Amino acid sequence: MRHRLGESNLRIGVKIWLFFMLFVCVVFLLMWLFQIIFLEFFYESMKINDTAKLAKQLVAHYSSDDFSQYAANASVQNEMCIELLDQNGREVFYSCMYNGKCLLHGSDSGTFFYLIDLQNSKTGTICRRVFSENLQNEMLVYGTVMYQKNGDVVGYLLLNSPLVPVESTVSILKRQTMIITILLVLFGFVISFYTANHIATPIVRITQSAKRLAHGDYSVKFTGGSFAEVDELADTLTYAAHELSKTEELQRDLIANVSHDLRTPLTMLKAYAEMIRDLSGNNPVKREQHLNIIIEETDRLSMLVNDMLDLSKLESGTQKLNYSTFDIRTCMEEIVHRYEGISEKMGYHIHFTPDESCLVRCDENKIDRVVGNLINNAINYTSKENKQVFVTQKNTPSGIRIEVRDTGDGIEEDKIKMIFDKYYRSENHKREVVGTGLGLSIVKAILKMHGYNYGVNSKLGEGSTFWFEIRDVIHKDDPVDAEIQPVE
Repeated sequence: MRHRLGESNLRIGVKIWLFFMLFVCVVFLLMWLFQIIFLEFFYESMKINDTAKLAKQLVAHYSSDDFSQYAANASVQNEMCIELLDQNGREVFYSCMYNGKCLLHGSDSGTFFYLIDLQNSKTGTICRRVFSENLQNEMLVYGTVMYQKNGDVVGYLLLNSPLVPVESTVSILKRQTMIITILLVLFGFVISFYTANHIATPIVRITQSAKRLAHGDYSVKFTGGSFAEVDELADTLTYAAHELSKTEELQRDLIANVSHDLRTPLTMLKAYAEMIRDLSGNNPVKREQHLNIIIEETDRLSMLVNDMLDLSKLESGTQKLNYSTFDIRTCMEEIVHRYEGISEKMGYHIHFTPDESCLVRCDENKIDRVVGNLINNAINYTSKENKQVFVTQKNTPSGIRIEVRDTGDGIEEDKIKMIFDKYYRSENHKREVVGTGLGLSIVKAILKMHGYNYGVNSKLGEGSTFWFEIRDVIHKDDPVDAEIQPVE
């Protein structure tokens, strides 16, 4: 495992290092281009721009009284020679920083030629790069024509500035850049490897835990790292493992419950079929009894399969709600009336307490099934001695509240939240009344489709009260055919 961890860290480290190196290469490529290869070009461009800017400032101050002082200060501060000529080419002002050795004031002065170029220039400016024999250096000569407001020529301004050699500077920058490049590459490698290890370690740990989860170890816990994303991933996987464990438990319960519910009627079917064959085949009375039992167990099997299919359709959304308008009181009375046979045969007493008649708009068949399942559940779990079931209709401002109360043993507080879960069944289930154990799950699915509130109140030793609220009430002022959208 440590070997794999090292390999994973190395792979991630190499990737991060490669990305970092690519970034560094781009940065240093730009540094080499702008600071070394194009340094001379940028220097000369900036020198020309600064000289042109100074020329504009001098032209702007030409008519001021302190022009001579201003020009002399500018010459010293910028290390620049200045030659000012009038419109006839006569010298008006000069300032030389090289003791008469520059291109404007030296023995090899070409002021006359620069003046001719300036007079012939279409733009009114010239810019020349000339090598000075006296100074043994490249010099920049910049000239501009000075105009009056009416457009007449006032004079000519020539500026001479040295161009500092950049070869030595480029050499120094090359060495510095090379040293910085090597140091940054080494530093980047160390940082990349440390970062990769810091990121990869919790990810590898999560991967190992995920493999355990894939092999069915749902007790595994995922631990994060130093990053919020990794912590969130670990929490999500831990939650997924918990939910998978619940699903696994529900699957086991399903298999156990279905196996139990299928095995009992199948065993009885086989047993009574053998009895008919071996014992009661010629006895009409016993044969009739045994055949009735076979029919009852067959109905029980059919009911179980139908409930499983119906629950699957409800949860998958393939069944849609068929809305209609009906009187909830009349519907409840009909449902309770259907249980009179069970009451007479098995001694159960179902009491219905109605409220005023009220129109509701929902799926009548599914609400009928909800109430029927709740009554069946109450009969299954009510007290054997008491055998009382209470059904109540309460009209409230928020809707119609339907309650079904039994007189059984009640439900433990820690199990109330699981009572509507799929395939969950209490240990106190009896077989006196036909049931599949899926009734409350179907109730939950139907009420969720309608968007109705539901729940259960229970106390140990006092029984349980299951309830739900129908919100879609048709008031007197409402149109009877009002459309109600189903809840997705």
